[in-house]
Amino acid sequence: MVFLKHTLLFIRSNLKKLQRKWLALPLLLLFPVLIVSLIAVVILSIFMPDEAEPIQIGLVDQDKSEETEMVVELIEESSQLGSFVNINALTEEQAKKQINDQLSGYITFPEGFTDDLYNGESVTLNITGNPDKQTEAYLIKELLDSIARHIRTSQANILTINFYLKQLPIDNASRQDLLFQQFNNFLIYAVGKDRTIDAEEISNHASSSPVHYYGLGAWFMITTIWLFLFYSFFTTDEQPGIQNRMRLYGVTTLQQLTAKIVTTLITAGILTGLTLYTYVVLMDLDLSVENYFRTALLTGLYSLIYLVILAILDVVFTGQKVRLLLQSIVTLIILLASGAIIPTLYFPLYVQDLLPYFFASDGFYWLQEVILNARFYTDYVPMIVTVTAAGFILIATAAWKERDTP
Repeated sequence: MVFLKHTLLFIRSNLKKLQRKWLALPLLLLFPVLIVSLIAVVILSIFMPDEAEPIQIGLVDQDKSEETEMVVELIEESSQLGSFVNINALTEEQAKKQINDQLSGYITFPEGFTDDLYNGESVTLNITGNPDKQTEAYLIKELLDSIARHIRTSQANILTINFYLKQLPIDNASRQDLLFQQFNNFLIYAVGKDRTIDAEEISNHASSSPVHYYGLGAWFMITTIWLFLFYSFFTTDEQPGIQNRMRLYGVTTLQQLTAKIVTTLITAGILTGLTLYTYVVLMDLDLSVENYFRTALLTGLYSLIYLVILAILDVVFTGQKVRLLLQSIVTLIILLASGAIIPTLYFPLYVQDLLPYFFASDGFYWLQEVILNARFYTDYVPMIVTVTAAGFILIATAAWKERDTP
């Protein structure tokens, strides 16, 4: 009861301090908006996707058999390659002219390809790449490996059938017709049962809808900066004599920190809610009442964890300059790791594997799912565990500080 009484007393004191210094509020509120706006302009200019042209790949048929013509036609008309790859049948002269300009590479079916296929000989496909487009060459190699896989599947079955057909009393022309028919069947089956290119679709709002993504990131950064500024605004370095006198009245460091955290949550929470509603209206997002509640809960958990971390640094480091420097560094690390400034998709893989365990990255991910994807499920458990652990650490450090203070 005494703890609650003292905490409420400091909350009222912080609110009165805010009321007395209301002239400084516009600067306090507009400063993060201006900073984040400048950052957003720079980031959008870097990560705004350009209209990418499809990769041009040529197919050269030197064998000129019915089988290779059918393979070229199937690959050329395949819809499995998507809009990012454009494959065209070309002559060898056309391919050589375009290899240093339009084409990223071309695949050649050599002469005698069909005869080697039917006779069980090793068949090879040749690839010629554009030296100025090495990245696209890896995609062409993947395509070539896939074509070779389909051909090997067809060849194994054709050789078996050809072996038994030779033992039957039929002429060579009929046998070739049967082999060609079986080649068609097995090739179509092989192409139909598997993907031509192994692909994985990754949802990346930073490139698919950059305005929505970086708008949400800007709101997230503004919220974090407001929390930092309000917390610093309510922080006062009391003289040792005043601290000793308050300790005689039963006032503890934890009570003062709790009041500061609660006051910061109230003031920053009101502004955060208003800016969130403005963002939703400007982006024309359909956010339901339930998702407003989920967003508020996620933001509240994130804000509480962040403020507890600032409070722990407040307890451990007593020097004002050192404390502000460390709190600023921690804030910058939190914003960078969250993905609000730079999408986590651009981080190294070993960093991406660790980010789901970090509260800022986890919180910003679920904010994307709820606000941008209109998801009706959120996993609060990691953030609840984090805020609980951070709370115990704060209590322990505050108790240690009280005991260590003479």
